[in-house]
Amino acid sequence: MPIHSYNANGCHAMDKTDLHILQILQKKARIPNVEVARTIGMAPSAVLERIKKLEASGIIQGYEVRLNPEMFTCAMVAFVHIQVSDPACFDQTGNTLAAIDQVQEVHYLAGRDCLMAKLRVADNKELAHILQTRINSIDAVVSTRTHIVLSTFKESAKIMLTRII
Repeated sequence: MPIHSYNANGCHAMDKTDLHILQILQKKARIPNVEVARTIGMAPSAVLERIKKLEASGIIQGYEVRLNPEMFTCAMVAFVHIQVSDPACFDQTGNTLAAIDQVQEVHYLAGRDCLMAKLRVADNKELAHILQTRINSIDAVVSTRTHIVLSTFKESAKIMLTRII
């Protein structure tokens, strides 16, 4: 029975084989196609065709390398909650925040704080500089609340696929 995942082009039916391929790729994106094929018991050409379809449909959005932030002097993580003056400014403010190099994520939230940005910086001095010169200087920003991360137990962009298999 196909599993349905919706994308901008409408409905794309995925089966359990597609989901198995996605699980493998989420664990190790650089896994050779031949190894994926061997794991699921298919021909490499068939696996490659499925992966290309998953990419073309937007289900696979890309591949990233995870770098060790400490090796690049950006081990500090902070979450900044941002209150915006006018709901009409959410998109513009979100896009302005997203353009800051140290910002890794920007989310639109329900509640008083309209936006939340995840920053990765070197230290308190760099964080203060970004807050003062980049974030608080945005016209629509009314206030910010910053939470500095002391340690991280889990950080991942993986999607749980086991509940639909």
